[in-house]
Amino acid sequence: MDICRRGFGTWILGGLAASRALALPSRPKLLVLIVLQQFRPEYLDAACAQLSPGGLKRLLDKGAWFPDCRHAASTFPSTTLATLATGSWPSQHGIVAESWYDRPSRKPVPASEEVLLAATWCAQVAAEPRTRVSVIALDASPARLFAGTPEARLYWMDGNGQFVTRGEAPDWLPPFTSLMPAETFHDAQWMAAGARPGTPPLRILTFDPAHPEQFLALYKASPFSQRAQFDLLGEMVVREKLGQGNSFDFVTVLCGSSELLGYEVGGRSPLMPQLILDLDKRIETLMAQLGQLVGENGYTLVLAGAHGAPSLPSVGARARMMVNGEAVAQAVEKALAAAGAGHVGKYMYPFLYLDPAADRDPESVRMAAARAAFDLPAVAGYHTAAGACSTHDEWARRFGNSFHPKRSGDVMLSYRPEYVEDYGQGQGISYGSLYAYDVRVPLCFFGPQFRAGVFETPVESVDVAPTLARAMGVAPPSSSAGRVLGEAFL
Repeated sequence: MDICRRGFGTWILGGLAASRALALPSRPKLLVLIVLQQFRPEYLDAACAQLSPGGLKRLLDKGAWFPDCRHAASTFPSTTLATLATGSWPSQHGIVAESWYDRPSRKPVPASEEVLLAATWCAQVAAEPRTRVSVIALDASPARLFAGTPEARLYWMDGNGQFVTRGEAPDWLPPFTSLMPAETFHDAQWMAAGARPGTPPLRILTFDPAHPEQFLALYKASPFSQRAQFDLLGEMVVREKLGQGNSFDFVTVLCGSSELLGYEVGGRSPLMPQLILDLDKRIETLMAQLGQLVGENGYTLVLAGAHGAPSLPSVGARARMMVNGEAVAQAVEKALAAAGAGHVGKYMYPFLYLDPAADRDPESVRMAAARAAFDLPAVAGYHTAAGACSTHDEWARRFGNSFHPKRSGDVMLSYRPEYVEDYGQGQGISYGSLYAYDVRVPLCFFGPQFRAGVFETPVESVDVAPTLARAMGVAPPSSSAGRVLGEAFL
């Protein structure tokens, strides 16, 4: 038989490719991504003895478990969601905080889908033929930001605690929302898992008709709203036949209850493990349902943390650890004015926006402002628009990943560990730091394409999008800066 070299090589490569493709596990038709908007890895360690065998414990034992995934940038909620959605850092996607200062308009700009500068994973999947993309969230803004495309179906809670969607609602949604209205939980008691009769509740979801927004805040920061999100997902699986047809279905659940609770009570509150135990039950129910309806090898389930949380400052330390942003701006303004270097145009944590004097080099003014801020007891570090940094270790990279040339102003500041912004309410915490308690989050991939194992080597949140893209056989988002976590695959 006469076979030329080129033809023989093509035949061999084609055979190898075919055998390799046959060896790969089939791609499931359903991918569920659960984003824990505030979740510290030690929550799982603390709750380990109480976890159900079919919930989080099964996920971690049978999945590819990365206990040290790092968001190596500032950890504002919108920032971390944008990073998971795009696979890029704030320096690329531009969501540098919950809001930042716009010099031309001299107004704050809130984080939103409209100002996102990078393509999202949802948009990438939605562009493929025969795909359906959905996002379930507690509020509309994070749902829109994470989706980044009008092609995704979004669900969120309205001002009455009922799920709504943009566009025409599916026929099954109104009957579903009527089954368990938020009013059911007026004055509901949040009880500890396994609490004995007569045990006082952890908290009561007090309802005051004169202030319904206060009840809604309590409701969203409780296991009851978390349960509602997973109940909606379960209803979608049945009504929309997710993973059971000829389409590929991608659903993201943005679990925001722990984030909202964290704002109030901090990252080490006893309420957090209780919320995790409820999450464990929700995941156990979901996995049982998916196993029955789409088959044990018919779905992929991914658990990804967005950011962590600092502890709530103690009563004795609160006055010292609550940072007044106006006082920081005034101290820097005083130093600049005394040197004739310019003025502070605006300070929106963590960014200083400066108006340098006309005869001064802008970077020299930035350095003068940075040093003035660095002299304050609450400030631990700085990074300027020209790249000057108070440190030259991993923190310099975290600063750089956080800094967008147009949106981050002139100087970025970092406060001392567990110091938080003072909102003027004398309570609660703030997010956004570069410290380990905010940066380190859990990550786990579960499904027929992934191997079971614990991978202790640190990975990064920008790795999530390209890894999911490889698992689904599509291109990663255009600005993706991460790597495929090949060690997680079979």
